[in-house]
Amino acid sequence: MKAIVKTKAGPGAEYTDVDIPNIKSDELLIKIHAASICGSDLPIYNGDALAARGMKPPFIFGHELCGEVVEIGDKAKGFTKGDFVSVESHIFCGMCYQCRNDQRHVCSNLQILGIDTQGGFAEYAAIPARCAWKHADDTLKDIGSIMEPLGNAVFATLAEDIVGKTVLVSGLGPQGLFAVEIAKATGAAKVIATEASAFRKKLGEQMGADVIIDPMEGDTVKKIIEAGGEKSGVDIVVEMSGNPTAINTALEAVKPAGSVIAFGLPKGNITIDYGNQIIFKALRMQGITGREIFRSWYKMESLLRSKAINPRPVITHTFKMKDFEKAFAVAADPKKECGKVILVP
Repeated sequence: MKAIVKTKAGPGAEYTDVDIPNIKSDELLIKIHAASICGSDLPIYNGDALAARGMKPPFIFGHELCGEVVEIGDKAKGFTKGDFVSVESHIFCGMCYQCRNDQRHVCSNLQILGIDTQGGFAEYAAIPARCAWKHADDTLKDIGSIMEPLGNAVFATLAEDIVGKTVLVSGLGPQGLFAVEIAKATGAAKVIATEASAFRKKLGEQMGADVIIDPMEGDTVKKIIEAGGEKSGVDIVVEMSGNPTAINTALEAVKPAGSVIAFGLPKGNITIDYGNQIIFKALRMQGITGREIFRSWYKMESLLRSKAINPRPVITHTFKMKDFEKAFAVAADPKKECGKVILVP
């Protein structure tokens, strides 16, 4: 089969022939329909994360994928050949304290597909059957590879009761764009977003943001509070950017006893006024990693099938896997002239 492979350390990859993987007894072999590029794939592609995660070439990366079941391990129950599945990239053990207490997304023995194991930028992939989400039909096939990142946004946005609340979505990357639409669909009174990219601001408007503020124009906190309509600030912040300035803006703009949901991952350490911004404001803060397995999946499936949300406008580019270099150039565009980038075999 053909696959995008890190054949050596350093930047880049190769589109080359490799063996179709042999599955274990608890695994499925899926024929890939589509795989999408995540921001965390970029440092792997650039060579920055290869050694840090212990990846040893030759290595197939990519963890956002969907496809058709073509082979089933003898201990993999509940699937038949031809089933269409999306993949939960967090490989959980099922036996640790977290797994046994419905916290599989923070499993003590967690591995991530395409980072800790061979991944999905290929024609076929072997995946643990316990990580496969079986679709009832093919109606979501065109967005099957973005179910994983969409689940991030569902988990983050619905971590607090947002009905009737003012919600700030900080940063309109793909997950931020998803979060805007989810917040609108589930009853937020007003959705405010911050974003500097003109391209992504247009996408944010399309996804339903009531107000979009450019943080590069200054007075960001003041503008957010004015847009929210209450001088004490907004009720909830869904922080998707990881930008240190944006994180501090979020802490200033949220009202006392409000909530900050932290998903965006900063590079390095950040400085915050812990006493004044969190303790004396009585803030609730929650970190979000991955998705609640599989609670988030049921929620997003329901939102999609009821047509309450439609994430398709966030998919802005589709490339053949053989054209992966063009795809990664678009995904890494410093002007952010893209949303989700999809690769198809």
